[in-house]
Amino acid sequence: MSTPLADTTNPDLGLLYAVNGLAKRSPEWLDHLVSWIGEYGILIGLALLGLVGWLQARRRPDAPVAVAGLLWAPLATAIAELANLPIAAIVDRPRPFVDHTGLDVLVEGKAGTHSFVSDHSTMSMGIAVGLFLVNRKLGWIAGGLALLQGFCRMYMGVHYPTDVIGGFALATAVVLLLAPIAMAVLVPLCHALSRTAVAPLIRAPRGGPRGGRKRGGARGGVRADEQPPESDLAA
Repeated sequence: MSTPLADTTNPDLGLLYAVNGLAKRSPEWLDHLVSWIGEYGILIGLALLGLVGWLQARRRPDAPVAVAGLLWAPLATAIAELANLPIAAIVDRPRPFVDHTGLDVLVEGKAGTHSFVSDHSTMSMGIAVGLFLVNRKLGWIAGGLALLQGFCRMYMGVHYPTDVIGGFALATAVVLLLAPIAMAVLVPLCHALSRTAVAPLIRAPRGGPRGGRKRGGARGGVRADEQPPESDLAA
């Protein structure tokens, strides 16, 4: 049963119409740009942020812990996506354009798929929260991209606002609630890997001239061959 365009008594539907209405008033090139960003661009941007986070994590004194945290971000996102499979099947919510008229749908091939919860929103927020636990600056940037992702999905006419919020909530819950268990496994694993041939993936090789003076050696500081105590996970 369709809901008329003028029916704004449902805040979820009213906000969707308001955001999607921007697409109707925008030039075609902008609609194509937002569609590409909402489908691929933000996920690519988050992957690049993850790469930057990994390069920075390898140079930290607590590199194995930081790298373990970065590993948890995509793993948690994958778990959240798996958790969404039964949720989507139980809720069985069609895409908004299936039940409601007047929406400008900017991407094809979504009619036979579930609307709740938004997979793109789940993936984006999962990476953002995971990054935030390791690197606050990158986490804030990723969080902004995740919010933009949610906006794009509504702009494209393929998700309700509650689909987006549900994806954000699911990802955040999985990342935070399972983090202690995950880190209990990933931290020892990364410490062990840092003593193998793949150590450069965990800890950046140290530079400096051979035979040079050890840092802080003359003044009682931390020697180059000593490891400082591990710091908090987030930078």
